[in-house]
Amino acid sequence: MRQVSRFREFIESFSRLVSEFADDEANILENGRRLVADLIVHQDWLPQEFAKPDPEWYQQYLLYLDPWERFSVVSVVWAEGQSTPIYDLTIWGIIGVMDGALSLQAFDRDPDGYQLMSREPQQLVPGDIYLASPRIGHIHQISNAASGHGSVSLHIYGANIATVKRYIYDSQTGHRRKFLSAYSNPVVPHVTQSRLKVLLERI
Repeated sequence: MRQVSRFREFIESFSRLVSEFADDEANILENGRRLVADLIVHQDWLPQEFAKPDPEWYQQYLLYLDPWERFSVVSVVWAEGQSTPIYDLTIWGIIGVMDGALSLQAFDRDPDGYQLMSREPQQLVPGDIYLASPRIGHIHQISNAASGHGSVSLHIYGANIATVKRYIYDSQTGHRRKFLSAYSNPVVPHVTQSRLKVLLERI
């Protein structure tokens, strides 16, 4: 039986959090970390259709979009061997591992050029939380580190992530190109579709 109340309570708490702290990113991340940690120790609230891997691409399922687009909540589902490119967020993000394991390689950008400088790689297991933002670091690459099976992670972003213009980086040169990520849901809220259309026309 799905415990939908867990997720409903999480959304209510996170909505109060962003209302209280508004643009205070540090407090949102620190308090948001605790809310995410309390949620991801359980898996009985996540519908199976939003934990389904794809053999070709990792999946990003929209679970909730704040009505004012102050934050979005997605489940990311990784099949064995799947990985993101090196990319940035340009906004704050909270990543929590629910199942499996992730390998996360973060990067800093040389302030005098385009070269990417690697940070210490991290292995994330169920219950682990990773925080990101332009203030503390937001360029990274994530890979499924679970051997023989998939992984599931919960991501909270400080905007409607499908409408945020971001960048993919070349690992050798550090040069970047714009991209928009997409939701894997067959149907997403109308506001997401309309704003995404406008942004695509501007890129």
